Amino acid sequence: MTIRSVPRRTAAKHRIAPPSSVGYSEPQTMNYGTLPSRFLNAIDNLSNPRAQMVRRDGRWETIGSQEFLRRVAGLSSAFVELGVKPGDRVGLFSANRPEWHTADFAITGAGAVTVPVYFNESLDRMTYILKHCGAKVLFVAGKPQLEKLLAVRGNLPELEQVIVADGGTELPSEYLRYETLITSAGEKDIAAYRQRAAQVLPGQLASIIYTSGTTGEPKGVMLTHTNFCSNVTDVGHEFRIDPAKDVALSFLPLSHVYGRVMDYIYLFQEAPIAYVESVDAVAQALLEVCPSVTAAVPRFFEKIYVRLVEQGSKTTGIKRKIFHWAMKVANQSVRWRASGGRASLAVKLQWLVANWLVYKKIRAGLGGRLRLVCSGGAPLSKELAEFFWAVGVPIYQGYGLTETSPIVSNNYPQNRVGSSGKPIANVQVRIAEDGEILVKGPCVMQGYYKNPEATREVLTEDGWLRTGDIGHLDADGYLYITDRKKDLLKTAAGKFVAPQPIENALKTSPYILNAMVVGDKRKFIAALLVPNAATVSAKAADEGITFASIKEMVAHPWVHFLIDSEVKRLTAHLAQYETIKRFALLPEDFTVDNGSLTFTLKLKRRIVEQKYRDVIESLYADVAEPRPIFQG
Repeated sequence: MTIRSVPRRTAAKHRIAPPSSVGYSEPQTMNYGTLPSRFLNAIDNLSNPRAQMVRRDGRWETIGSQEFLRRVAGLSSAFVELGVKPGDRVGLFSANRPEWHTADFAITGAGAVTVPVYFNESLDRMTYILKHCGAKVLFVAGKPQLEKLLAVRGNLPELEQVIVADGGTELPSEYLRYETLITSAGEKDIAAYRQRAAQVLPGQLASIIYTSGTTGEPKGVMLTHTNFCSNVTDVGHEFRIDPAKDVALSFLPLSHVYGRVMDYIYLFQEAPIAYVESVDAVAQALLEVCPSVTAAVPRFFEKIYVRLVEQGSKTTGIKRKIFHWAMKVANQSVRWRASGGRASLAVKLQWLVANWLVYKKIRAGLGGRLRLVCSGGAPLSKELAEFFWAVGVPIYQGYGLTETSPIVSNNYPQNRVGSSGKPIANVQVRIAEDGEILVKGPCVMQGYYKNPEATREVLTEDGWLRTGDIGHLDADGYLYITDRKKDLLKTAAGKFVAPQPIENALKTSPYILNAMVVGDKRKFIAALLVPNAATVSAKAADEGITFASIKEMVAHPWVHFLIDSEVKRLTAHLAQYETIKRFALLPEDFTVDNGSLTFTLKLKRRIVEQKYRDVIESLYADVAEPRPIFQG
């Protein structure tokens, strides 16, 4: 089945089997602890007066570790009084804010199971998740979330109790107010919390996280305390967070495992966390908080790059020339800045000048202190990673999925741009004969809730997880992700094409905002492209061309010529069967709001294909071949 495995990194406090042990499995004696025990350990040993930070009424408020603990203990007592028992599922519906973690540790400290719901979830999916997991109690934070709940409350008869934080003055009488429940919490509640937390076992179920469900109903991934805590330990011990100097920015949805585990790493090392409820507020938070560590998905970095290019295109005269020169210097500096290679004295001197004139302004726009930036959720294009490294923003790409709690590999501290890093300590990675990535280790889930058939499809009897991702390992053990197995396109000639690397290459163009490659079962590969209106307009203005609307832009022959030249330039390295023969320009970007992206900003390919079915068909209309039509 498998053709290769790689050795694992060795964590400081654990003994790891030697690399030759292909069938290695986690020793039963290893104890990573539990979420509430790790939380208490951090509070007791690394107490921080600004453990949590949140922007309210125009200023950043801080919550110290002891107050954090008091609130957790008080809420946990309330859950117990409401009848929550070990193993019970408790829903958590909130954006990124201090109450999210308060509720999470209160739930898990009572031995119950946290079931997070994405803060902007659709009503149908929210109803499905809460009914499927059998939640009898729900914690809600924020008026927008309360309004969503009220819209579907009648469809959730099994839901017995609702606790609401920041719900406004007009709270339904049958709902409990969080602020009231924790008002009188004190030492007695904290002692009771410690006692209950001590009874929680590492092998207990800690959370059920429902996947995006882009190809059907969401599946509930069952993760234990060991799953979470092993990932926190085996990744976090290398990060070396300094609570006195570091500040973490939390804006990835905590309902998803990536943002959640990164925040556990920060919390358990007592780094202050600044919560950002909306991605629209991230730019302001970066300037105000000046974080040193954060995590994001590739789309976030793509948007930053696009904004930089747009701003550069709006400049004129000498400023514009300086910007374009600095971008060229960044490209010349990649081998030195991103890969630790050598550079000529001339390149180094030019970089110093470009840094003074341009790069330091880019970093200042991101707060000016970022030293550790993690990227995950999808492959980050090599070119984009190289650019940020070249201008002084270190992005360390990793790989994982919900089913692996989530981190399988990462590039910190030994970065190799373009890869997803080496497998973390205690985790094995193998590549199957068909290229699928297989993973084994303490981070691998227990299965899908109430779905044994789906569990058997991805988990082998000896504990290997079939990830559904295609990739390879280089000679040094670095993992490279090619694409999703289900996303691979097979042309009519039988050639397999991975769309993501092609799309990532196209999105490095200053004139292409987004891209989706199509061509499954077709004669050739084509693409749906979203032009960058700002940069295309600026380029067109130099030629004396203007557009009255986006629709006019995407239909203009000059724009098609411009984009065609970019497509040819960026795909020249591809095999003939991978090259894009035709493309269509779309007037609208792929977004969460129009249903084209998941909440983790991944393309919903089937949805996009269906939405633009006629456009795609037009790309192949003149090469379509007759097919027999059978009538019943």
